[in-house]
Amino acid sequence: QVQLVESGGGLVQPGGSLRLSCAASGIRFSLYVMGWYRQAPGKQRELVAQIGTTGNTNYADSVKGRFTIFRDNAKNMEYLQMNSLKPEDTAVYYCNARLLGSVTDYWGQGTQVTVSS
Repeated sequence: QVQLVESGGGLVQPGGSLRLSCAASGIRFSLYVMGWYRQAPGKQRELVAQIGTTGNTNYADSVKGRFTIFRDNAKNMEYLQMNSLKPEDTAVYYCNARLLGSVTDYWGQGTQVTVSS
């Protein structure tokens, strides 16, 4: 059974930092493309960052230079380091896993990030 469990969300002031973590189980982690998505109230879920099986990354334009995605295959963990947070980063953040070459997505339950003074 595939399980993705996010942690690390919370309330932070503008300009602050947070690190999100995603613990994966039930998958051969190194074979999966991992990603972070977010969904703000009234908006569609959007891709924030993605990291491939070889460590290649891509980011949404809105977070480039502020967010960093990385993974630890030995620990089956994915991370999102978020710096210089803005109020518009407020959303529920979801961990995503997709087997390379597949169209099947697995999702975590989400973790709330709120950026507010």
